[in-house]
Amino acid sequence: MKNKIILHIPHSSTNIPFKEGYVVDSASLDKEILKLTDWYTDDLFYPKEDEMIKAEFSRIFCDAERFTDDAQEVMAQFGMGVLYEKNDNDETIRNVTPELKEKVLTEYYWKHHEKLSKAVKKQLDLFGKALIIDCHSYPSTPLIRDLDKNSDRPDFNIGTDAFHTPQKLVDLSVSFFKNAGYSLGIDWPYKGSIVPLEYYNKNKNVQTIMLEINRGLYLNEPTNEKSERYLEIKEITSEFMKTIKSSL
Repeated sequence: MKNKIILHIPHSSTNIPFKEGYVVDSASLDKEILKLTDWYTDDLFYPKEDEMIKAEFSRIFCDAERFTDDAQEVMAQFGMGVLYEKNDNDETIRNVTPELKEKVLTEYYWKHHEKLSKAVKKQLDLFGKALIIDCHSYPSTPLIRDLDKNSDRPDFNIGTDAFHTPQKLVDLSVSFFKNAGYSLGIDWPYKGSIVPLEYYNKNKNVQTIMLEINRGLYLNEPTNEKSERYLEIKEITSEFMKTIKSSL
């Protein structure tokens, strides 16, 4: 039995399980979903022999990568905490009551994180270590609510965690994308990488790195349909994962 990479796919779904609290119509939600979804990341990062933990709900419904406590979540100030109340244009899309928030967290958010935690625990029990790749994409031009407004965005970005991302993973990533002829941001335009809370800042054997793909590489923006380079970018992504896995 071999180590498996755990691929975390938080933002590829377009599913809104129920519409309680929303104050806009379906067309408005569809417009925001088109804009914010990490399109096809569940296919671009298709794991084959590894393990995929995918959120089966849209980030417009519940963002699996946001802190549940608004005091800890920087995007909560814009109405885009764990449950989005506003869209990228700062328009109200949803009224979130404490009861609604508790319902969504209990039935969706925590169940998703439980799956991720179980996958990590399994790898730790079998091999003494676990590696998470946090899988994302981003638009080629900044969103209105993006904290980084620099429009000169790299082809790919890796996000790191000071405790859980070994320098060797950063070095492998830099070397890989340089040799492949692509530009790479390090914690730019987005930073960080997910780790289950029970291991966060406690167990260095839980390693993590985020890979984000510039959507301009594989999609025709703003319709976000697959472009003619889609398969090329999928192959590059696959090769990157093989390179990272070789470090295990």
